[in-house]
Amino acid sequence: MSTLPELDPAAVQALGARVAENVRRAVKVDDETLRCTIVALLADGHVLIEDNPGVGKTALARALTRSIEGEFARIQCTADLLPADVVGTNVFNQREGRFEFRPGPVFANVVLVDEINRASPKTQSGLLECMQERSVTVDVHTHELARPFVVLATQNPLEYEGTYPLPEAQLDRFMVRVSLGYPNAEDEASMLADHATGDRVLDLEQVTDVGEVLAAQGAAAAVHASDALRKYVVALLEATRADHRVDLGASPRAGLMLLKAAKALAALEGRDHALPDDVQMLAPAVLEHRLLLAPDASAADRPQVVREALESVPAL
Repeated sequence: MSTLPELDPAAVQALGARVAENVRRAVKVDDETLRCTIVALLADGHVLIEDNPGVGKTALARALTRSIEGEFARIQCTADLLPADVVGTNVFNQREGRFEFRPGPVFANVVLVDEINRASPKTQSGLLECMQERSVTVDVHTHELARPFVVLATQNPLEYEGTYPLPEAQLDRFMVRVSLGYPNAEDEASMLADHATGDRVLDLEQVTDVGEVLAAQGAAAAVHASDALRKYVVALLEATRADHRVDLGASPRAGLMLLKAAKALAALEGRDHALPDDVQMLAPAVLEHRLLLAPDASAADRPQVVREALESVPAL
């Protein structure tokens, strides 16, 4: 049985820098979005990308996969997509006279779930066990998913016709929510030149492998978080729950996600301990999509609630 290499924070920092530089060769993505994506990978979390079509969401997922020499799968969600199309199903083998499990696309390292809100609630719920338990159960048999396993799900924030909004339980499974946005004019012109000769993602070479990524996940999990930092995270959660614009504030799971992400960010910066700065940097991406607003509040209040919580809660 092979053992994973042991990585210290400096090695994790070097790994993150290699992956980020490699992804940027194929995708024009801002530093914050790319940092959150790599943090989610190292913290064993999932990413929700809310953005317009054609801004590079698929290219980001593919570039990340090639960088770590992982397996990539894409699920295009439609109203008639079934859970079995996602997780797999048992098929009868006539030659051997028995059923065989045929795995679905979730048995990959990086799974792009495109337009997740176009899938029916039944299919959306089929992803819950995959994202939370890292396994699927078909006909009472449990099958473990690949490791590392990260879901990058997308949804169009402007078009809701024929969609099924994600329930809070599903949103809560995503560690971070990000948006790529449109590149600036200079980057977009450069992108047109880069892609004139073909798909830049196909030109990428691996800069690490899944074994090293798993070791980096272990190193991130081992980063020290003080008791004061944990209390700071809890105080931020309580501040969102007490806000009058919020019916349902950040959950305890949100706190777990925020602390795990902060530890992964600390490792990416070469530290063996997490700081309040790590929490503050990631709080908007981790907390905003988890807030259920009051009826008289607007979507613009979400970032304001988190920002005011960060301003009002002193770092311990």
